[in-house]
Amino acid sequence: MIEDVMDIDRRKAVVLLSVVAVAAIMGSIVMTAYSADNEERARAGANDGCARWFGRRMMAGTNGWQRMKREQRCHRLVEVSDEFKENVTDIAKGDEDVQDLLDDGYNIIEVRPIFKAVVEGDGSVKARATDAVVLLEKDETSHATVWVDLDEAKVTKIVVLTRTVIEKP
Repeated sequence: MIEDVMDIDRRKAVVLLSVVAVAAIMGSIVMTAYSADNEERARAGANDGCARWFGRRMMAGTNGWQRMKREQRCHRLVEVSDEFKENVTDIAKGDEDVQDLLDDGYNIIEVRPIFKAVVEGDGSVKARATDAVVLLEKDETSHATVWVDLDEAKVTKIVVLTRTVIEKP
């Protein structure tokens, strides 16, 4: 009888140990992916202070623009002066492709800084905006994101997204 109880307890222990091992392995995979994804964002200059879970690719689908608009509260942690916005806007408007978008009906809806913070040896922190992102919108269906390098005073990348909806009766 004692052997039967020991056998059942061993089975329970092995099952419990297996579950714990699988949970630990899955947890380390998830955290590794989380760290790697946020490292990619940091290297790309997305130093907005907001960590993302898998860039929300796995959890919230691919509707990135609407999600970006909802997440504006995260970017509002840093107040942006009118002078900064004007400087970035002037650089963006000086680009031929951006000017074509504006002439086509796009409007500038937001200017967001991308900043770099450096912690000095004495613990002091120096922060500086190195780049900026200008968000453009046209008719709620077309959006453009313009990356501006502030040191070079030039546009480095433009991404235009257009959504086409075909409604069927």
